[in-house]
Amino acid sequence: MWTKSDSVALDRRQWFDWVKCGLGGAALTTLLARDGKLAAAVVASEASDPPPHHPAPAKRAIHICLTGGLSQVDSFDYKPKLEKLHGKSLVSDDRPDVFFGKVGLLRKNDWAFKQRGESGLWVSDLFPHLSEVADELTVIHSMFAETSNHTPATFQENSGFRLNGFPVAGSWLSFGMGCETDELPAFVVIPDTRGVPAGGSINWTNGFLPARHQGVIIRSRGTPIDDLFPAVEKTPQLERDSRNLLERMNRRHLASRGVNDELAARIGSYQLAARMQVVVPDVGNLDQETAETHALYGLDGKETGDFGRSCLLARRLLQRGVRFVQLFAGGAFGSPRINWDGHEDMIRNHGREAGRMDKPVAALLKDLRRTGMLDDTLVLFTSEFGRTPFAQSAASEVGKGRDHNQNGFTTWLAGAGLKHGISYGSTDDVGWKAVENRVHWHDFHATVMYLLGIDHERLTYYHNGIKRRLTNVHGHVIKEIFA
Repeated sequence: MWTKSDSVALDRRQWFDWVKCGLGGAALTTLLARDGKLAAAVVASEASDPPPHHPAPAKRAIHICLTGGLSQVDSFDYKPKLEKLHGKSLVSDDRPDVFFGKVGLLRKNDWAFKQRGESGLWVSDLFPHLSEVADELTVIHSMFAETSNHTPATFQENSGFRLNGFPVAGSWLSFGMGCETDELPAFVVIPDTRGVPAGGSINWTNGFLPARHQGVIIRSRGTPIDDLFPAVEKTPQLERDSRNLLERMNRRHLASRGVNDELAARIGSYQLAARMQVVVPDVGNLDQETAETHALYGLDGKETGDFGRSCLLARRLLQRGVRFVQLFAGGAFGSPRINWDGHEDMIRNHGREAGRMDKPVAALLKDLRRTGMLDDTLVLFTSEFGRTPFAQSAASEVGKGRDHNQNGFTTWLAGAGLKHGISYGSTDDVGWKAVENRVHWHDFHATVMYLLGIDHERLTYYHNGIKRRLTNVHGHVIKEIFA
């Protein structure tokens, strides 16, 4: 007979009922959680108003960040008037306030533009492969930012704020949507193989959100994750015993310290690391893909191999349940420049950087389309700002480079819930300032969150007496670009 007590009040019949039904229910719950079916319930435990707030066309997203400042007038924002005004001074009521203070003469686009696909979108020869998928793109020509300094501008691109310490979009999405797998993080970052962007890990910080929502770096070349595997080989039994001992010690330490988010996240990270030891080598094994897929992404190309691996790895991560993958195209600043910062020579700089990632990004869109994933995946293509339509040189010269331009630049989206092959907003006749349907980063973030089922005003986190959100107290959803 089952012995009843104050803590356990089950007779034998009840105990057998629990064995019959309770264990099955526990197993079912575990499987549902593993398949992402209970993500909303998990999120509800920490978010006071958990998503989805409305039906969401997108379940996941890839964010491609072009570090350094892509020139809109040489890529997606065709300004035929620039050719007519080449070599002339900019005529404006406002004196240009540029980062290096050198306002040269207007200079025409360095790559020829053509109308592409059935939609007739203008895309330059800088991106010949992306030109082939122009009908997939939803182009925003009227972006503007609040600074032309790389580091704070990149912070604003990712977090909505120019100061560091605020959660980035990937962390907010992890916080709001949870993860579809317990074997990988919800938010993964794949840096450029040449280095990390200015500000380093601040660009994927969880800020004041719980620590488990910070982006996790997985490299596409070399060691995928630092310290994922022990330096000295251990037997499976010793590995299990070591982890069990470490977990007991950490939990005892946590119990003695009370609520400690960083320590709790560290405990969770050890548990996640144990599962990732099995999954990461498999998901990172690109040899499992067909030769056709390798060729599509340009994995064997000298210029395209690195970013091709990053794009293919991103697709495989999304297939495994990762919510948000962020790819950086371009590293830190210095000499030589390994990003899109084309101050001295636009043709040399942008030609090199586009040659690395044009084919892989186009391949990613084609691959997502052929596998059906683009129907519920969102692809984002952004740069922290654009570049000036006039040269960075003496006032009487037409130089080879362009300065930073926060006043008007281009981003594009593709995939779930969008009108394809369209453009939204515009800059002035020479591509210097956004003038029609101006879009701030807060508007861009609000729109992305909406496509993922999140009302940007409702997903908040109480911090220092303020209900914080990704879009601060601003943000307008651009519903005109929705399908």
